[in-house]
Amino acid sequence: MRRHPLLWKLAAIQVSFGLLLTWLIWTWGLSVERSSYFLAPADQAYLARYAQQAEQAWQEGGATAVDAFGKQLAAAEDTWVAVVGADLQSLGSTALSAEESANLAFMRKLDWPLSRRLQDQLPYVSIEFPRHPELGRLVLQLPERLLPTGLTPWTHVVTHGVAPTLLALLLGLALYRQLVVPLNRLRDRADALRADNLDSPAPALQERRDELGELAQAFEHMAARLRQSLEQQRLLLRTLSHELRTPLARLRIAHDSDLHGAQLRERVGREVDDMQKLLEDTLDLAWMDTEQPQLATEPVPVLSVWEALCEDICFESGWAPERLPCTLGIDCQVQAHLDSLAQALENLLRNAVRHSPVAGLVSLEGWREAEFWHLCLRDHGPGVPDAELERIFQPYQRLADSGAGFGLGLAIARRAIELQGGRLWASNADPGLRLHLLLPAAALACERSV
Repeated sequence: MRRHPLLWKLAAIQVSFGLLLTWLIWTWGLSVERSSYFLAPADQAYLARYAQQAEQAWQEGGATAVDAFGKQLAAAEDTWVAVVGADLQSLGSTALSAEESANLAFMRKLDWPLSRRLQDQLPYVSIEFPRHPELGRLVLQLPERLLPTGLTPWTHVVTHGVAPTLLALLLGLALYRQLVVPLNRLRDRADALRADNLDSPAPALQERRDELGELAQAFEHMAARLRQSLEQQRLLLRTLSHELRTPLARLRIAHDSDLHGAQLRERVGREVDDMQKLLEDTLDLAWMDTEQPQLATEPVPVLSVWEALCEDICFESGWAPERLPCTLGIDCQVQAHLDSLAQALENLLRNAVRHSPVAGLVSLEGWREAEFWHLCLRDHGPGVPDAELERIFQPYQRLADSGAGFGLGLAIARRAIELQGGRLWASNADPGLRLHLLLPAAALACERSV
C-alpha cells in the first residue's frame, strides 16, 4: 500500500489552521471582548479605597459620619452614593427611597463585567468593607469616566476580521510553499525537457519524502532515460556510419578488382557476415535498452550450458576441452532466461578465448552467496587496465589492442544479465581478467519440499 505523506502534511496544516482559528475566535477574541468590559486593576483599587473610607466613617462616627462621607463622595464623583448594611438598609440617618432600593437589585461587584444596562444607565457597583465585610458595603453608580469602553467596532474588526484573515494568509503561504512552489519547479523542468534541454539543473525536490519527491525522481529518471536514449542514438549513428562504411568500401574494391569468382565470393561473404553481425548485435542491444523486456525465467543448470558452449568453441577454434575447465556441479542452477544466459556466456567465453595466449586456459567456477550464485569466468590474457574495467561494457568501446570485433559482446552480455535480475562486472587477475556474474539461485526440488 502506498503511503501518502503529502496528504498527511496538508491535513496537519489544515487541522492546525482550524485549531488556531478556533482558539482565536473562542479564546482570544472572547478574552478581548470580556476584558473590555472589566474595570482596570487601578480603577478597582481606586474604588476600593472609597469603601475603606466608608467603613472607617461608620466605625468612627456612625450614621452622621456616613452621611457626611456620602455627600462628599457624591459631590466629588458627581454620582449617586449609598452606604448600606448586611440587610441592604442605609447606614446613614436617612432611609433609602423605593427608587434607591430598586437600584440595589442591579449591583455588581468590582470584578464583574460592567456595561450600560437598559435605558442607557450607568451600572451600580457594590464594594464590601475591606476589614469587616459583614458590617456593610459601599454602593455607588459608576462614574462615567471609569466605565469600560467595551468591545468597539474596530476591536471587533481586528479580532474577528483582521486576525482570521492573517491566519488564512499564513495557511495560503504554507500551501503555496508545500504545493505551488515545487509544482512550478516541476513545470519548469517539464518545459526544459519539452524543449530538449536535458542538461538543465534538476530541482532540489528529490530529497522530499512525499509524492512530490517521488514525482521529481520520476522526472529525473525520465530525463536520464532520454539522455541515455539520445546518446545511444548518436553513438549508434556514428558507429554504424563508420563500421558500415569500411566493409562497403572493401566490397567496392573487391567488385572493381580482378579477383576470381571463388575469391570474390569468399571476400563478399566475409564482409556481408561482418555487416550482418554488426546489425544483429546493434538491434539486440537497442531492443534490450529501449524495451526493457520482462524475460521469462526458469531453473537453468549452468554446467550444461557451459558444456554446450565449450563444444562449439572447441569445434570452431580447435581448442582442447581441457583448456576450458569448469568446477561447477549439477547443484549450480540459476533462475534465468535460457537463451539470454547462453548468449551472454557465449559472448564472455568468445571474448576470453580471443584474448587468451597460446596454451592459455579459460575456466569457470562459482559459489553460493545467499540467494545468488556468484560465477567467475577467468582467462589468462593480458587483462585490462583498472581504469578501463567499466569502459569495456559500454557499447562500441574497444581497447587499443582488442583486435577484431565491434565492442558489443560485453555490452550485450551485461544487458542480458541485468534483465534477469543479475549483475556483471570485471576485475583483474594475475594474470588475466575475471568476469563476475551474480545471478539469482533457482530453488531446487529439495529446497521446495522443505
